[in-house]
Amino acid sequence: MKPAPSTNVSLTRSAADYAHAVSGLIAAGARLWQQGWCPATSSNFSQRLGPDSCAITVSGRDKGNLQPEDIMQVDLAGQALDGKKPSAETLLHTQLYRHDPEIGAVLHIHSMNATLVSTVAPSIVELSGLELLKAFAGNSSHQVTLRIPVFNNTQDIAALASDVETWMQQHGTGHAYLIRGHGLYTWGRDLPETLRHLEALEFLLEYYWHARPDTSEVAI
Repeated sequence: MKPAPSTNVSLTRSAADYAHAVSGLIAAGARLWQQGWCPATSSNFSQRLGPDSCAITVSGRDKGNLQPEDIMQVDLAGQALDGKKPSAETLLHTQLYRHDPEIGAVLHIHSMNATLVSTVAPSIVELSGLELLKAFAGNSSHQVTLRIPVFNNTQDIAALASDVETWMQQHGTGHAYLIRGHGLYTWGRDLPETLRHLEALEFLLEYYWHARPDTSEVAI
């Protein structure tokens, strides 16, 4: 009979998983900051560590210059596991991890395209017939429709997370959502897939902005 794995092996694996998540989130922050999608200390990023926790950026950090100490661990109720202060929007990340165990990473940015589109869009942004739609997991053709719900902004993050969960229970998980006047959330099975989704979304949102029929005003 094989002996059970030792606690030390489990701890080593957990430490390695966390170190991998930290390096990936730091690299993602630099990449996204260079695109101008994370002004000031906005935006937040996370990566699943296992069934019950994730690594996430600490509140109020410059995403273009993240350091290992700027990443922390939280459980899927959003509670800190290492004494650091998590992002104010942690519950929007943990809602996704609880909702779908296949989600392995979440990226939230405050790009200009996402913010502009969110101010003029109806409750759902629909995009069809565009080649970049093939960038999303599960799509093999441009002949699909991507539906991105738009939620109203609020400082009550628990209520917003509940609204997102209700939407997903009724309409499916999808690939992204917008928060009005705020920014964009997207996710994937791992960080590389999530980055691919994000870059495709940025292109598609810029297309939507320029192609929209009414360019006379932006709601404030």
